[in-house]
Amino acid sequence: MSSTLKSIYNRSTSFFTPTASRTDLSLSSTEFTKATNGTSLFPKVDPAVDGPDCDHDCESCAVNYPAKWSIDETDQLYGHVNGWATHLLVATGKSDWVRDVEDEKGSVMEALGKASVKPANGVGISPYLSRIILKSSILDELTRATFQKLMLSASNMPPPSAYYEASPGHCPTTVLLLPAFTLIDNVTPSDVDDLTTHFIDPAPTNTTPLPNHSLTTRPEHPGRASTLPTSLPTPADTPTETLPILNEAATALTLNDPTALTLSDPSTLSIPAPQPTHLTARPCPHKYLILLCSQKTRDARCGQSAPLLRREFERHLRPLRLYRDLDDERPGGVGIYFISHVGGHKYAANVMVYRKGENGEANQGIWLARVRPEDCEGIVKFTVLKGKVVKPERQLRGGFDRERGLVSW
Repeated sequence: MSSTLKSIYNRSTSFFTPTASRTDLSLSSTEFTKATNGTSLFPKVDPAVDGPDCDHDCESCAVNYPAKWSIDETDQLYGHVNGWATHLLVATGKSDWVRDVEDEKGSVMEALGKASVKPANGVGISPYLSRIILKSSILDELTRATFQKLMLSASNMPPPSAYYEASPGHCPTTVLLLPAFTLIDNVTPSDVDDLTTHFIDPAPTNTTPLPNHSLTTRPEHPGRASTLPTSLPTPADTPTETLPILNEAATALTLNDPTALTLSDPSTLSIPAPQPTHLTARPCPHKYLILLCSQKTRDARCGQSAPLLRREFERHLRPLRLYRDLDDERPGGVGIYFISHVGGHKYAANVMVYRKGENGEANQGIWLARVRPEDCEGIVKFTVLKGKVVKPERQLRGGFDRERGLVSW
C-alpha cells in the first residue's frame, strides 16, 4: 500500500466506522429511520377498518402442534434482530441440512462462506470502491461484518435436474436474491465470486430507497441516484493534505467511476473490470413469499412446525387462487419455501414474509415468530395481502418498509 494511504489509515477508520452521531456511508442512517416499536413499523389490524374478527384466531383450523409444544413466551421480540441488506436463498431440494449450512460439502453455501470476494452491498458504497477497500486492506482492523450483511439460507426450492446429475462440488442450482425478487440460474460453487460481483453487490438492498424517495441525482450521471455525500465526513484533526484523497475516493464511490480514483500506487489498488459472466437472471414470478424455518438439526420444533404451517397456509391460499407449489411459476401468487436457521428458534415458528411492490422488488419484509397454525388465516389476509400485523406485541421480530423508509434495527 502507498505511504499516503498508510498515513491516513488510522485517521480514516473513525469516519469509515458507522456511528449514530455522524454522517454515515450506510444508507439506513441517511435515508431510513429506526421504528421505535412494531406498530410504527407496520400497522396493526384495526377492527374498525379490517372487520371485527381481524384479530381473532382461525376457528376452523384443524392443524395442531404437538401436545407438549413449548417455546419462550416472555422475551420481548421487537427490535432484537440484526439488520440485513440482502437475503439469498439457495435451492437444494431439501428441508433440512447440516447444522451450519456453510458446512454443506460441495454446496454453493459452503463456497460463499469460503469465498475471497465477500458481499459488500448494504454499506452505501459502490461495488467498485468496496473492492478497492477490501483489496487495499484499509479497513482490515474494522469489523468485516459491515461488509457482510447478507443473510444466507439454504431452501427447499427445487434445483434444476442437472443438479442431481453433476459430480459433487459442480452441481448447478438456482438462487433467489431478495429484496430484488431475482432468480439466478445454474450457479455452481465455482461461480460464487461472479454471483457476488455481478448480482449481489449491484442489487437493491432492504434500505435502498424507492424511486419516489427524495434523492440527490448527480447531474454528470443523469438518472443515477445516490444518497451519498459529495465528500467523506472527516474528523476535525484530519490533515489538510489528506482531504483531496478522501474526497477523490468519495467521488469514485458516489459515481461508481474508477476513472475518478487516481490514488497513488495503482499497482496495489487497481481492480480489473469484472469479466463477463455466464450466469443469467430472471424475475421471480411470485408476488409474495412466505419463508418458514424448517431446520430440525437446529431445533426439532422448526422441523415440526414448518410442514404444519405450510399445510395451513395452503388451505387459506387455495380459495384465493394464490397458492403456488414449488414448481408453479405462474405470475403472481404466494410462494412458500422452507429455509434454514434464521435465529431465534426458541421462538418457533419463525415466518418471514416478503411483499413485492409495483417496482418488482420487495418493498416490505416482515419477520414474525411464535406463529401457530391458528395464526395462518390472519397472516394471509392481513400480513401477506395488506402489510399489516395481527399480533405485533407477541409476534413481530422486525423487518423493513422501503415505502416509508423504516427499519427495525
